Amino acid sequence: MSYPTGSEHKPLDIHNSPRADGPCVLMWHGIGTDERDVMVPLAQDIAELGLTVLVPDWRSDTPDEGRAHLTDSLRFARDFAGDSRPLVVAGWSAGAGAALGVALDPEPLDGRPPAAVVGIAGGYRRPARTTGAVPLQALGHATTRVPVRLVHGTEDASVPVESSRELHEALCAQGWDSALSEQATDHAGVLGSVYDPAVGRCVAGASVRSFGLATAQVVAAVARSV
Repeated sequence: MSYPTGSEHKPLDIHNSPRADGPCVLMWHGIGTDERDVMVPLAQDIAELGLTVLVPDWRSDTPDEGRAHLTDSLRFARDFAGDSRPLVVAGWSAGAGAALGVALDPEPLDGRPPAAVVGIAGGYRRPARTTGAVPLQALGHATTRVPVRLVHGTEDASVPVESSRELHEALCAQGWDSALSEQATDHAGVLGSVYDPAVGRCVAGASVRSFGLATAQVVAAVARSV
């Protein structure tokens, strides 16, 4: 499908659950341009656990660093889910900070925060591309608290695992429902993927499939709990 943003429409994949009335997950890829395909292995694993997953393309090289694409895809996902289905917002790498941003400042959702957030291999000391606020600095200003689940690879050389550990500790200190799942893999491995230098992007990898399945289970568990 596609979602409207500005004067254009951008592609968006919907990975359907066998149970059409189950929770919905909006999942953002990282800083790479229009890389929704990178999220396919994880999205399929999540869908097989009973959720419907929406994965849009977005571009970080726009003048607003992707904010319009992200927030417009969020509006699309909210309308798609409707009022009867909880919407979980998840993101990988730069998408993780963007996802947490809309929980801390739900203005892009017209004041309604997502039901839960999942941050995968994210960094939280840079401004969220959805709100412009630094997540770690914005925690104290949040007016609502939603469950937050964090997943990070202990061998991540791109965004060290200490990033998620720091956020998890800060969330818990302020009374948030937070849990951190650490996996013995790298930045792409938490998706069940490996980086392929020949194509310059992450692709499904059989050797790390178990890590992707574990991440999918984290997403599915929090979606069912809200």
